[in-house]
Formats: sequence, C-alpha cells, structure tokens
Amino acid sequence: MEKLQNGQTAQSTTSKNQDDASSNQISLFQVSEINVSYHPKFKASERPKVSSSKEVYNLLYHNWDLNKIELLEQFKILLLNRANRVIGIYEVSSGGTTGTVADPKLIFSIALKACASSVILAHYAKHLVM
Repeated sequence: MEKLQNGQTAQSTTSKNQDDASSNQISLFQVSEINVSYHPKFKASERPKVSSSKEVYNLLYHNWDLNKIELLEQFKILLLNRANRVIGIYEVSSGGTTGTVADPKLIFSIALKACASSVILAHYAKHLVM
C-alpha cells in the first residue's frame, strides 16, 4: 500500500495484479459439468447391432413417440459404438408443426460424453401436400 499526499492509501499495481490473478484462477475452477446418464437394462453384448438403413429406420420408428409423430417435428440422434451396436437414442429437439432446431454443439457434446464412434441424425417432419 502506498500513502498518498492527502493521507489516503492506494494499493500498488503489483499487489492489485496479484489479486486479479488469484480471482481469475478461482473462477477457472468454477465450471459446470454436463451430466448425461445412460442406464441400460441389458448387457453391452445384447445391444442391438445395425448394419443397414432399414434396420436403423425400424429401430428409430419403434422408439419414436407415435402420438407425436403426426403432430410436431422432432430431431433425434442414434449413438453407436465401433461395432455398430446402439449406445442409445437421444432426442435433441422437439419443435412445432413447422420446424425444430438441432444445435450442433449439443449433438457433438452428447456424442462425445457417450463415447460414441458413430452418430446417425434423424429428423421427422410431416409436411402436407395439397
């Protein structure tokens, strides 16, 4: 601390910079963790394996909410391991009757957290043809 002519004290630049550095250091460790949970009810070897687009279609169709399929647009991802066994299906977004938003950052973060080797993107939209 330096004493000024008017009797007030001022903190030196060096000690102020050290205080700023320590407050920055503390804030670097205060981050939020993304939590993705996966709770299979079967062994890893019993996961379904996909090897064709028809199998992917059937798997997604049977895991889609058929009560919503005609009502609104949805975007889901199918996560696969290296052996093309299904890790899980994640609903990225559910929109309105005319659109939904698929955020690439969210898609990549889910795929990375699930340790997926492959990702299949699925979007369902019902469009009226007149």
